[in-house]
Amino acid sequence: MTSVDINCDMGESFGNYIVGNDAAIFPYITSCNIACGAHAGDPYHIEKTIDLAIAHGVQIGAHPGYPDLQGFGRRVIPMPKEELSASIKFQVAALKGLVESKGHSLAYVKPHGALYNQMARNKETARWVIQAIKSIDRNLKIMGLAGSHIKDIAQEEDLVFVAEAFADRQYELNGELRSRNLENAVLTDTYKAADQILSIALYRKARTLNGQEVSIEAQSFCIHGDNPKAVDILKHITHILKENGINKMHF
Repeated sequence: MTSVDINCDMGESFGNYIVGNDAAIFPYITSCNIACGAHAGDPYHIEKTIDLAIAHGVQIGAHPGYPDLQGFGRRVIPMPKEELSASIKFQVAALKGLVESKGHSLAYVKPHGALYNQMARNKETARWVIQAIKSIDRNLKIMGLAGSHIKDIAQEEDLVFVAEAFADRQYELNGELRSRNLENAVLTDTYKAADQILSIALYRKARTLNGQEVSIEAQSFCIHGDNPKAVDILKHITHILKENGINKMHF
């Protein structure tokens, strides 16, 4: 029987600014990517999210990004290798420490937003980030864009790579995600998002905006916690996966 991992970006609230609906999302996911305070999140909301993940038996990953609270980590911040490396180490180590303080383990790292995309486009950036993660814990898995060179670099560093696809993002023909600066980059239609997961899980195919097919092979599927339709999409995903005999199970 086919099984898939469903992950969500979470813990992104900051002070009085509440992002997403984490408590309502947790029953429908198997892994969570928790913000590390650089692009979003603060110590209180991060710890609260860890507690929710543990209560729901959800696998925990770190979600580091560029230090860009104003831009929610969706802008590329030019940084020298040493500065980017130190930032990644700081973020991952902080989340790892909080998780371990509660008797649990951090399982993987999924970079956020602009850093995620930059790693998929730039081998040098990908290597810097992966080496920084490895220096914190060699057992941490690396989650990245399915079909990208990140897989090869992670394996060269003897780290396990987890290929990720997206339920709520439009794909381009080259397998990259459609830029958020363009229209129709985010899917908010519950049926389209669920159908995209089903198509990739069963047939390893997704459709671009103009209807062409792109090949994608993934182990984990993401829904963004700040998507206003996240809960509705996840409910429908759960229904359609069950209907097609696909289990939800973390990698």
